Amino acid sequence: MKKKMFFQNAAQSHIRDYSSLYIFIIVLFLMGVICGSIIVNSLSFMQKEDLLYYLTRFFGEVKTGTVTTSSHIFAESVKHNIQYIGLIWILGISIIGIPITLVLLFLKGMVVGFTVGFLVNAMSWEGFQIALVAVLPQNIILVPIMIFITTLSLALSMKIIGRVFLKQVRQPIKPILLKYMLSFVVCVIFIIGAGVIEAYFSPSLMKSIVS
Repeated sequence: MKKKMFFQNAAQSHIRDYSSLYIFIIVLFLMGVICGSIIVNSLSFMQKEDLLYYLTRFFGEVKTGTVTTSSHIFAESVKHNIQYIGLIWILGISIIGIPITLVLLFLKGMVVGFTVGFLVNAMSWEGFQIALVAVLPQNIILVPIMIFITTLSLALSMKIIGRVFLKQVRQPIKPILLKYMLSFVVCVIFIIGAGVIEAYFSPSLMKSIVS
């Protein structure tokens, strides 16, 4: 009970301290999602046809069970997401990392928006169903993790800039860096969980819809 109260208080304190950053980052991510969906509408007929052709081939492989193994999907998913989150995490230690971090977050939103937008645009209700089982489950975990680590990355970058250029020294940097390292470990644990969902649950759900 005490541990639960401790984590609740810590979470509330964290959100309260970084509420303005969270709002900015969430809005930027949603802008990326909207931009991605707009790009779908700007594609030419031939571009949509080409994408739909490859998508149909993929669904055919899913239906026949010839798609790559779950273990391979899991490994690739975890590898890709750790690299993406890791890059944002590393940029937090860099003074020049802020604009790149924001671009990476925006691009993530664009990919999600484009994927869902194209599926719905090309396949209507069936596309929406596929998006629910193939895109949404793992991103329920990955998107909050992305927003969380981006917030910490920007906060640390601003603290370092304050120390270097504005000579602001409010608290020792070592405990901050230790917490920052711990946050990355926590993110990796959640990424592994998202990888399990993407590799072992989403394909079977998608197969039932495609069939």
